[in-house]
Amino acid sequence: MDPESDALSLMRSNIHDLEKEMAWCEQIIDTRLKLHFKQDTNISSIFDILPPDLQQSHSHYAQFIVKHQLDFQMRLILVLALLPALKPNVLDVLNCHNELTQRPFTEFAGVEMESCFYVTGETVSFLLGGDDLSIRFQVQSQLQSTDPQGLNEILYLHSPHYDPLSMKTPLRLQTEYLLFFTTSEHYRPDLSDAFPATRVQSQLNWQDLVLPKSVMEPLEEIKSWIQYGETLMFDWGFMNKLRPGYRALFYGPPGTGKTMTASVLGKAISHQVYHVDLSKIISKYIGETEKNLERVFSTAENKQWILFFDEADALFGKRTQASGINEQFANQNVAYLLQRIESFSGISILATNLKDNLDDAFFRRFESVIYFPLPSVNERLTLWRQGFSKKSTLHQSINLDMIAAEHVLSGAEIMNVIRFASLQALRLGTDEISQASLLEGIRRQKIPNLNQKDAVTDSSADIFG
Repeated sequence: MDPESDALSLMRSNIHDLEKEMAWCEQIIDTRLKLHFKQDTNISSIFDILPPDLQQSHSHYAQFIVKHQLDFQMRLILVLALLPALKPNVLDVLNCHNELTQRPFTEFAGVEMESCFYVTGETVSFLLGGDDLSIRFQVQSQLQSTDPQGLNEILYLHSPHYDPLSMKTPLRLQTEYLLFFTTSEHYRPDLSDAFPATRVQSQLNWQDLVLPKSVMEPLEEIKSWIQYGETLMFDWGFMNKLRPGYRALFYGPPGTGKTMTASVLGKAISHQVYHVDLSKIISKYIGETEKNLERVFSTAENKQWILFFDEADALFGKRTQASGINEQFANQNVAYLLQRIESFSGISILATNLKDNLDDAFFRRFESVIYFPLPSVNERLTLWRQGFSKKSTLHQSINLDMIAAEHVLSGAEIMNVIRFASLQALRLGTDEISQASLLEGIRRQKIPNLNQKDAVTDSSADIFG
C-alpha cells in the first residue's frame, strides 16, 4: 500500500472509532442530565454505559487507548477534550442557563473560550458522579498526576487563572494528539519565538554513515534506547531506578558528521529531529534564556522527538567564579540547564567542537559521550568514492587512493571539494571531473586552516617578541 492510501485508511479508521466514541459520550451526557433533573431513564448508573470495544481496531485512537490501558474515567476525559474540535454542538446542552438564577449551571462548570465551550474537571466530576465527592477526588487526582503516561501527556492543562486543584482548567487536547487522533498526521511545529527550533532531515540512510566503530557502537546503544526504552521503564519496572530520557554528547572537529548523524539517527527510528536555534534561545535579559529553553523542552516533552543543540558550549558553558552580578546569573543559567536537561523525558543530543568548554557537571548527565574524529584514510576513500554523482565521470589521471592518503580532510570538506569540482565540470559543459578542479577544490578547503595557523604564528611572535 502506498503512503497516501495508507494515510487515508488510517484516517478512515480514526473517523469510524471516533464516531462511536462520541456517540458513547453523548449517551453519558444525556443520561447524567436525566438523572440530575429526575427525568425518566432506565439507566441508574453512568458506569453501566459501556464504552465501545476498540481492542481489535487499528486506528491511532484505538491503539493509544489500548496501549495506555485507559479506564472508563480517563477515556471519557479524552473524548470530552476532543469534542470542541470534532463535534462542538454535543456540548451545547451543558452551555445553557438556569432559568431560576439566569446564570450558567454551576455544576456543569464549563469554560467558554474563542467562541467554543470546553469542559473542565468539574464537568467530568458531575458527569461521572453528580455530587459524589469520591468521584470528584478521583478526577482531581488524575488531573494532577505527573505520570508520564497520564493525562499530562495528552492534555494542555494550563489555566490562565490560579487553579490549585486543576478542576477549573479547560480540558484541551494538545495539537499533536489532535492531529494524530484525526488525520493521523504527525505534529511538526515551525520555527518561531514560541518554539525556537527547526526540523532537520537527511536524504542519507543508516547504512550510508561512514564512521569508525568507536562511533557506530554507541550510536547503536542510542538506537536501542529509543526502540526499547519505554519497555525497559514501564514493562521491566525501571521507572524508579533510571532517570527519564536519554542524553548524548557528540564532540570532535568541525565537519566530522555530528549534525548529519543526529538527523540520520532520527530517520532510522522514525523520530523527528529538531535543531535548537541558539540565537533565539540566548538572551541578554535576566531569566529570558531559561524561559526560552523551557518552551523548547515543554513543547518536546512526551513526544518522539530528538532535540539537537549544536555548538552547545555557547549555552552549556563552564561556570565561573562569581565576581559580579552577570557571572552570578550566568551560573544560575547553567544550574537551571543542568536540572532541566536531566528531567527531560525525551532524547537530547548536544554537539560541540570544544568539549573542554562544557561545564564538568554536564558529563555526569550524559548516557553517551561520543568522539567524532577526522576520518581515517580508508574512511576518506569511501567518502570520495560515494560522494560523486553517478552522472559524472572521473578523469583517468585522478587517483582517489592517493588523494585520500595525502589530504587529511573532514567529511564536510570532502563534500565541499566534490561540489566545487562538479560545478566546474557543469560550467564547462562536461560530465568529466578534472584533476585540476579537484586539486583546486582541496586547496581552497585548506586555505582557512592555513590562515588560522598563520594567525596563531603571528600572535605567538607578538607574545615572545
